This record gives sequence, C-alpha cells and structure tokens, in this order.
Amino acid sequence: LVVVGINHRTAPVDVRERVVFEPARVPDALHELATLPPVEEAVIVSTCNRTEIYCVTDSGEVELGDWLQRYHQLGSSIQHCLYHLDDAKAVTHAFAVASGLDSMVIGEPQILGQLKDAYRTAQEAGTTGPVLNRLFQAAFSVAKRVRTETQIGANAVSVASAAVAMAKTVF
Repeated sequence: LVVVGINHRTAPVDVRERVVFEPARVPDALHELATLPPVEEAVIVSTCNRTEIYCVTDSGEVELGDWLQRYHQLGSSIQHCLYHLDDAKAVTHAFAVASGLDSMVIGEPQILGQLKDAYRTAQEAGTTGPVLNRLFQAAFSVAKRVRTETQIGANAVSVASAAVAMAKTVF
C-alpha cells in the first residue's frame, strides 16, 4: 500500500492548484495510472487542499510522483512537495484524513464526503480491489466513530467559519 500526495502542509496554493484533477477526468486518470506495471489498485483523491494517490503495487516501488508530474504536464518538479507513505503509515494517514484530523481546519467534515466520492469513482472505474476496498471501508468506519465519540466537530469546521469567528472576536 502506497500513498503519494501533496497537501496544505507541503505545498503552497499555486502548486496544489496545478495538480488538481478535474472530476470528469478522474476515471481516465485512474485507467492510465492502472496501466503502470506495478499498480494493481488505485484511488485518486483530489480536492482544493490535497491531491493523493492511493495504490496497491506488486513490487512496492512505483514512481507515482513522476506520473503525477507527467499527467499534469508540469514543467518544474514537484517532488519536494510530495509525501510518500507506505503500509501502516499509509493506513494511519487514510484514517486521519477521513476523520478530519489532517485538514486545514481540524474536524472539517467535507473531506469524508470527498473521500467517499473518490472511492466510488475508483470503484466505478474498476481500479479498486480487496486492499483498497478494505482500507476505505475501515477509514469510513473510523471517521464515523471519531465523529460520534469525540467533540471534533464541536467548533469551527471550515476555514470560512473559523475566519468569521476570529473576526467576531477581533472586531
């Protein structure tokens, strides 16, 4: 299991914007990604604050960052902005993302819906399999449990609502 991504912590907005996948192009991108020799399963998560590629590979080594750069026809390297996570670290990351713990505003709920949409798109494209199916179902269960058993969503849940709350206290 491999996750390669870029997010609000690793890259500025202008870099993140260049690697966003248009929703209508994701199925084709998934099919192209699945043609890479070591890739057995794939899901692409692409939002305004993150683009992540979740893959199961037969060899463990695949240059997903290079593929991402080629796919978006970027002239300059984005390698310095990417994170690479394998196996247990990839699972932990998926759970944190689904639960809103890896968001710009901790606890924002939109990412869970975006993950579900990305997973559904990959299922429809035929690029998921037993490993990613299990990962995403577990991540959705963990996110639900975090939401029901903690107070994670009790405060501001978006950048806009956090800005409004800050403005109220300042002015």
